[in-house]
Amino acid sequence: MEFTRKNRQLLSRIATNDRHGENSPYFDGWKAYDSSPFHPIHNPDGVIQMGLAENPLSFDLIEKWIRENPDASICTAEGLDKFKHIAIYQDYHGLREFREAVAKFMGRVGGNRVTFDPNRIVMSGGATGANETVIFCLADPGDAFLVPSPYYAGFARDLRWRTGVEIVPVHCKSSNNFRITRAALEEAYEKAQRSNINIKGVIITNPSNPLGTVLDKETLRSIVSFITDKNIHLVSDEIYAATVFSSPRFISVAEVMQDMDCNRDLIHIVYSLSKDMGFPGFRVGIVYSFNDDVTNCARKMSSFGLVSSQTQFLLASMLSDDEFVGNFLRESSKRLAKRHHVFTKGLEEVGISTIKSNAGLFFWMDMRQLLKEQTTKAETELWRVIINKVKLNVSPGSSFQCSEPGWFRVCFANMDDKTVEVALDRIREFVLQGKEETKLEADKSQAQAQRWRKQNLRLSFSSSRLYDESLMSPHMISPHSPIPHSPLVRART
Repeated sequence: MEFTRKNRQLLSRIATNDRHGENSPYFDGWKAYDSSPFHPIHNPDGVIQMGLAENPLSFDLIEKWIRENPDASICTAEGLDKFKHIAIYQDYHGLREFREAVAKFMGRVGGNRVTFDPNRIVMSGGATGANETVIFCLADPGDAFLVPSPYYAGFARDLRWRTGVEIVPVHCKSSNNFRITRAALEEAYEKAQRSNINIKGVIITNPSNPLGTVLDKETLRSIVSFITDKNIHLVSDEIYAATVFSSPRFISVAEVMQDMDCNRDLIHIVYSLSKDMGFPGFRVGIVYSFNDDVTNCARKMSSFGLVSSQTQFLLASMLSDDEFVGNFLRESSKRLAKRHHVFTKGLEEVGISTIKSNAGLFFWMDMRQLLKEQTTKAETELWRVIINKVKLNVSPGSSFQCSEPGWFRVCFANMDDKTVEVALDRIREFVLQGKEETKLEADKSQAQAQRWRKQNLRLSFSSSRLYDESLMSPHMISPHSPIPHSPLVRART
């Protein structure tokens, strides 16, 4: 302990502060998985990773495309002639072909209802780097952003750790499926104002992480209207845009603002290929701002987190293949829908419900009925049982700043079909065992209550007899009774 304290004194406050959020159950679950990862043969009793939003379900399509297009990589014999042009320093604007391909892909994901400008595409090291870059551009240490909850657990790290910015949760409720309302935004904003907190903007995820739902046009218009009235920024994190697998469709904030009287300079989009294409290892993050100054500032900052030029080269070719992209998006949607159905149907069979969702790589599971009491402490206790006994890494709602205990995020796309069955079997066994224990406890309590009632009846009956015999019996009130007479009786005799 002393050694650690001394070493912390040698490091910066930014490096050693606790704003990273690493001590939350969200990251603790990852550590539990890392210490004993599930393997069907080598570690069948290990922890199954259901806390990681990865999307490898359509990797076979990508692998097929790579085999058929070897010249798209500078690391193959077919693409080697491009090596010396790609391996050298590149302008931090990014390869023109890459920016054009990403802008076109973003438009296609939104149904081609919006045309994105390649000159506004700014690269970053994944969505993590993109979100932090936007915050650095928009706010100073001590400023704050309103973020509707439940929200992505990693925002504590991405938005706060190095920037010094604060998050003010906008608490949404399960009674309306955690919908973002103007009233909730106003309440959080006014409360922050009373506390002298300088609100610089609102941050939303659409589709939602962790809910797996899309924002409708009415809600988006309400949010844009709110930030326009307050003259604050809106950052729309749209990294799950192409994971929508059923209606309603995804609507980008870029589409909504087209027919609204709003300040475009206040609106910014964060995008990535980590979820939609399943490429988190490629670290492709995008900042797209309608504000020229933000675009220029973000581009200068992107020097600290550029996408490698060979990755840009490969993806420029892949995303420019219209036939491949169309087939990939259709097939990915089908596979996500199928996997989502298998999981949620399996949970329904044992009485576990989820928020109705149609996007993302996860769903929002309702475990409130299994809590001993409706508190965050009880939720944490249940989570520890699930992670340590059931051996499933699901993430508790408190990690996402959910105001209602008992909700859990479950990722469903990052495993094969056989692991899905193992995970569902574990959940079924756990829930059924819990219901059986609850029934036994209920039966025990009922039996105790019945015994108590019988004892009460006996006591009551005995007391009644004593009362009748002592006060109502003619013998006991006879003048010949050995019990002393009352003064009134003595006076009359």
